[in-house]
Amino acid sequence: MAAPSDDWSTRHSVLSNARRTAALINALSGTGDRQPKPKAATDAAKTLAAAVADAVADAVAEVLREYGESEPVELAADDVVRMRAAALLLREVFAAEDVDAAAAALNRLLAEQTGPLRLTSHGGGTPWHPHLDSHDDAPWDEWFLTSSCLALTVLLWDHQRPPGGLCASPACRNVYITSGPGPARRYCSRRCATRERVAAHRRGQRTPDTGSGDS
Repeated sequence: MAAPSDDWSTRHSVLSNARRTAALINALSGTGDRQPKPKAATDAAKTLAAAVADAVADAVAEVLREYGESEPVELAADDVVRMRAAALLLREVFAAEDVDAAAAALNRLLAEQTGPLRLTSHGGGTPWHPHLDSHDDAPWDEWFLTSSCLALTVLLWDHQRPPGGLCASPACRNVYITSGPGPARRYCSRRCATRERVAAHRRGQRTPDTGSGDS
């Protein structure tokens, strides 16, 4: 039996798991959607699509390693496709305008996409912890969706507000996790917040062009 570990508990805390959810959603729904969509399935288009798929898979694997996933992290093309579908479902929680809408979105996912709550130690390799997937060797997309639902549910329960949001910057499609006290966040990062403040300042500095007019 694995002894409890402060390091393991920190890396796999509810907040850490929720932040992993946001990072995976951003990796899965960002890069590929911004690529041009070719009209014909030419060899060049197929090459581009394959390169995009590889880049997304690499980004997802990097996030998983960053959040403590054990090696080897092996993702097939079908895994990434199904994880992207799961990411779209989870974005509904982040897009919710208030806590009631976020709870409703999570309730739908919990009813339609997850299994019963169970405890696992992964055969004694980890401390006991809850899962909502069907078994310890569930596919990547099932694990991603169910573990994300669990983490987001606990955050909403704990803070009584939406567990995350969509970045308010029109130039950004990222999601982010809200946590801790203080005013509600509107941006996924300081970079986006700074960019929007600078843009607003520049707009405020412009004077309307009234023209010469007739006197």
